[in-house]
Amino acid sequence: MHMQLLRNNKVIIYDRTDFGQSNISLPGGICRVDPADTALQVDCTAHSVLYDVASNTLRPLTVQTDLWCSSGAVLPNGTLIQTGGFNDGDHVVRVFSPCVNDICDWIEFPNYLTERRWYATNQLLPNGEIIIIGGRRQFNYEFFPKRNNSLFELDFLRETSDTDENNLYPFVHLLPDGNLFIFANIRSILFDYNRNIVIKEFPPIPNGEPRNYPSSGSSVLLPLDENNGSEMVVEIMICGGAPRHSHRQAMEGHFVEALSSCGRLRLSDQNPRWDVEYMPISRVMSDMVILPSGDVIIINGAQRGTAGWEAGEDPVTTPILYNPTGERNQRFSAMESSPRPRLYHSTAVLLPDGRVLIGGSNPHVYYNFTGVKYPTDLSLESFSPPYLSVEYRLIRPRIVVASESVGYGEIVTVIFTVGEYTTVDSLSFMMIAPSFNTHSFGMNQRMVVMRVVSVERITAYAYNASVVGPSTAEIAPPGYYMLFVVHSHIPSHSTWLKLQ
Repeated sequence: MHMQLLRNNKVIIYDRTDFGQSNISLPGGICRVDPADTALQVDCTAHSVLYDVASNTLRPLTVQTDLWCSSGAVLPNGTLIQTGGFNDGDHVVRVFSPCVNDICDWIEFPNYLTERRWYATNQLLPNGEIIIIGGRRQFNYEFFPKRNNSLFELDFLRETSDTDENNLYPFVHLLPDGNLFIFANIRSILFDYNRNIVIKEFPPIPNGEPRNYPSSGSSVLLPLDENNGSEMVVEIMICGGAPRHSHRQAMEGHFVEALSSCGRLRLSDQNPRWDVEYMPISRVMSDMVILPSGDVIIINGAQRGTAGWEAGEDPVTTPILYNPTGERNQRFSAMESSPRPRLYHSTAVLLPDGRVLIGGSNPHVYYNFTGVKYPTDLSLESFSPPYLSVEYRLIRPRIVVASESVGYGEIVTVIFTVGEYTTVDSLSFMMIAPSFNTHSFGMNQRMVVMRVVSVERITAYAYNASVVGPSTAEIAPPGYYMLFVVHSHIPSHSTWLKLQ
């Protein structure tokens, strides 16, 4: 249900605690005791694991409170802050700090949150704080760490909540001007969170169909290119979702076709207007992941229905690639399909080697492995975008050594090799923040295209590049980023770069 790549190339994965037993036992006879749990009062199984990508192994983790439909963000030091959940977990903050000796585990702080956070959204801010926005019947926001125990009302969330609550998990993106883009239901605003002021409201997304949970479209902030200076293009893209009242109709056994439309809103324009395109197939509950090539992969989901228990039909198993800079009407292309349906409570994150890790699918109240149309699926898969094809081996760059940290506006040194080098114009350097993925939205996902100063050839196949770190914390908040070298649209494996 929830997935986050950490700076040690391990992925933390977790699910709700009140489903009953999982398939993984906790070590050393550890058990979770919860008399209020209707499924299982004494549970000695794990509902969180740490997955090691390199070794394809996992380690069970211990969590004591319910993480169901929670949210998260990573602090600048690489620590995952996980907020809220259900029942005994709805006011809890949980902390996980990566460690080298594999003894780290969740640390929980009960009653830390001022309000119940269930289906909320988190965003890392330029000063290293985390803002926590919304949740079911929560029309407000708060901060981690706390700001004087203060709670801030946000009427926009109240205004966008309809009978189906299509404003849950609002899409939130930090913009280069320091304000937040917040999208809920069909509406979006530019929001100054420090002054609690709506600066402007953008036009509603065309056709007036909801995009947030349970209609569950997905959203990305398209790559920010530092080479454009003051002319930087800032653009949001939102794809898929479900027509209004689809959830109610699904509960009555009628599964409405999902939306195929994608809206792009160029916020850097003086008067932003939505530009609508259409995916090759309708899609709800899909995930959008920015790839180091600059493309966006659209993966997981269903063609009919909505998010929720037994609410989706016709799984869409074919991933779609979207090229934001391609010719209009030629931007979508299909990848090879998977045999596994990934419906409600599935996830997707980018890995440091350029693959996309996906997992999960449980459109049922409990773990149902047999006797149902879409069994609970606890497996993981990796998808390899076309740029990983062996035919590109000669133009694929490989990072030999790179700076491990950089300050704002400082030089990053990257030494890389490539078998067949073309021109400097075919070279770019991408910083990607790993996202917290849940319910079709990758929180804190962003890519920054770094400004290139020089590229010098030092041996037959090796090159020394000098590139500039992001200019402001509003463009890229402090923290750990995956640094990719991209040559002729083919990315290297990444290294970790700490921005501070």
